[in-house]
Amino acid sequence: MSRISLKRTAGGIPVYLDGTKGVNCGYLVGVRTGSRDEHEAVFGISHLLEHTVFRKTKTMGSFEMAKLMEGAGGALNAFTAKEMTAYFGVTLRETSEVAMRCVGDIVSNPLINKRDTELERAIVLQELSMVKSEPAEYIHTLFEENLWKGDILGMDEGGTEESVEALTYRDLRRYYRERYGRPNLSVYATGAPDPDAVVKWAEGTLDPMQAEVVNKRRAPAKTCAGLSVKNNRSDHCQIAFGFPVAGVSPKERAANAVLAAALGAGTSSRLFQGVREKNALVYAVNMVHESYSDAGYVAAFMSCTGGNVVRSLEETAKTIRRFRREGLAEGELGRTKNIIKGGIARASERTDGRLYAMCMDDLTHGEVLTAEQKMRGIDAVTEDDVMRTADRLFSPDRLSVTILGKAGADARAYDPSSADLRSRSSRNRPMTCITASSADPSDAATSGVRHSDTVATSPASTATNLTERGMESGSIRLPILKAVGTLMSCAGTSLATASSKSATS
Repeated sequence: MSRISLKRTAGGIPVYLDGTKGVNCGYLVGVRTGSRDEHEAVFGISHLLEHTVFRKTKTMGSFEMAKLMEGAGGALNAFTAKEMTAYFGVTLRETSEVAMRCVGDIVSNPLINKRDTELERAIVLQELSMVKSEPAEYIHTLFEENLWKGDILGMDEGGTEESVEALTYRDLRRYYRERYGRPNLSVYATGAPDPDAVVKWAEGTLDPMQAEVVNKRRAPAKTCAGLSVKNNRSDHCQIAFGFPVAGVSPKERAANAVLAAALGAGTSSRLFQGVREKNALVYAVNMVHESYSDAGYVAAFMSCTGGNVVRSLEETAKTIRRFRREGLAEGELGRTKNIIKGGIARASERTDGRLYAMCMDDLTHGEVLTAEQKMRGIDAVTEDDVMRTADRLFSPDRLSVTILGKAGADARAYDPSSADLRSRSSRNRPMTCITASSADPSDAATSGVRHSDTVATSPASTATNLTERGMESGSIRLPILKAVGTLMSCAGTSLATASSKSATS
């Protein structure tokens, strides 16, 4: 059984130590600032800064650092999310001091000059273009934008081409000075490292850093229901079919997770069987639960040809309606829990997966749990919890649908408020927004997520397949990070995945 302990530096920086022992050690520094802490003039600055600090520090350049890390049998990387930015390194146990040195150097000693900023800006602009050319990822960005129309939480972590073009190295230096330092810093270490050595490193490297700004956040004032269609000239369409949730209790987050898994995790799930296997309407379908500190959603994502869009939406609604009417089948709750727990267990076996989960859990919900604790949280969910959650969430007047692709006239005319989910609906409504003051308390805030488009979308298969494809390389792509985070965070007291942009170190 793993154990996570908490220590603090003399300056008050929390240091979380995971006692899981293996051949690797890993170290991560989390900064409590992300894309939702930006404003219109600097959209994308957290992400561009995360890229730029890898270029050069006061002690070494990127090539020298890459040779040092790779020579230690390790990898160095970072990610930007809506509520945090993080830098981490993993090496062999006997060379773990190299990981501490490089991670600390990037966070505490970046030069951030004009030339490096311009080079990384060019790379980030390519990344933004790349995301738009990968519709299975881009649909998540669009869904968030539509769900939180007008709110910073709906903005893509990378910003826009226009906002990134306008950023200068002086902007990055100012943002770094404002946000990077105590009390915005946290440290996470795994692989059973020496606790005293980690605290001493953090004190010497990070304690001297003092932030000028501590971010204050507000939950989105409204969520938008209705239909949004974006034409990308592709005959193959991506669809998001989702419902907002507010910042909820740990028990409710766990119930949300089990509900989403029962409907759309794995090839045995109701959506996969009903929409794909029995009717051949889609290539891929899954349902996810996303949770940020004060917002979230439960949504199905699917991909299909343009002619199947409306039938896929109708079959999805039919599947939800049947679920609400019939409830969980015999053995279905236990099977669903095991899907989630199996994913948690496999993800916890990866050094970088444990680092990512600790950071995400702490900086999203303020607590760090072991894999065993998370599994107990999932085990505590009852059938009544799941069905109450379904009754609370699945209402057509809260349904937000986003379609990406060359949708036909029937798809463009689709009215989400008319979806038959066996609850009251107000027909023929346009895109509407639910305000926190007028809505049910569970509607006060919502959020979004990105996932990869795979045929079998169970947490277990995602963890093994995606991480094996990419986590060992120097460039960790978005779906891989999210897969690990989702699985490691599926628990009663910590269920969070941040949409994240990753840097190439």
